[in-house]
Amino acid sequence: MELEKALLRKVGEAIARFQMIREGDRVAVGVSGGKDSVTLLQALLLLARKSPVKFTVCAFTVEQGKFLSPIQPVGEWLRSRGIDWTYFQDNPSLRLLEDEPEHGCDMCSRFRRRAVYEIARGLGANVIAFGHTADDFCEAFLRNALFTGRLSALPAVTHSRKKEFRLIRPLVYVNEEMTRRFAESLGVPVIPCGCSQKTGTVRRSLRDFFTDLEKDYPHLKETILSAMGNIQPNRLLDPRFHSEEDEEDPQSGTMFPIVTES
Repeated sequence: MELEKALLRKVGEAIARFQMIREGDRVAVGVSGGKDSVTLLQALLLLARKSPVKFTVCAFTVEQGKFLSPIQPVGEWLRSRGIDWTYFQDNPSLRLLEDEPEHGCDMCSRFRRRAVYEIARGLGANVIAFGHTADDFCEAFLRNALFTGRLSALPAVTHSRKKEFRLIRPLVYVNEEMTRRFAESLGVPVIPCGCSQKTGTVRRSLRDFFTDLEKDYPHLKETILSAMGNIQPNRLLDPRFHSEEDEEDPQSGTMFPIVTES
């Protein structure tokens, strides 16, 4: 019960801070078969019962041929709990797997995005929720900084290109240790995706990096999340965010505004 309370508090904080869910929304949750997406689905179902903001929740799974075992046990578990679950076999993705078995993550993501929008339309949903956790946000932040030369991460809230759907990530403040424990408490079958098992990837390197550092700094990811919400643009190297009225204090090395006499 304490674990559930902690989870709902963190998810509720994210929803409120970023205004993820609004009155009358229908939220479609992408269930990948892993612990994170099932945790998100259960959290939103619980919040939908308690929240003064009225919204509905449904679940879907996109089959792209990469689950390590059939996903149906997850669907059976969901339906046994009265949860509306849609299974969608994406044939273009399956053909891609046959024609270009070594295709990259970007191409797979594009195929999945198209399928997700098609499913959401069929479900009458205007909001799509993804199970990215605090770990994913921190890894994306470092990946972009180290390998693409950009200071960016995953957006907590964004929209589809034509503004048809609001895309939300309510687990931004929830780490994977919490989703693992919560999924275990539910007794849900976990069906991993083959992509998550790959070694020698940037993602795996970053995960190992975090694992080593967190032995000495257990709150490292919380600090990085805090930094992403506490930006000081004039301390970075993008001149678009600099002002001629900023001046550096030679004693402290901090920026302060120039005050001119009238």
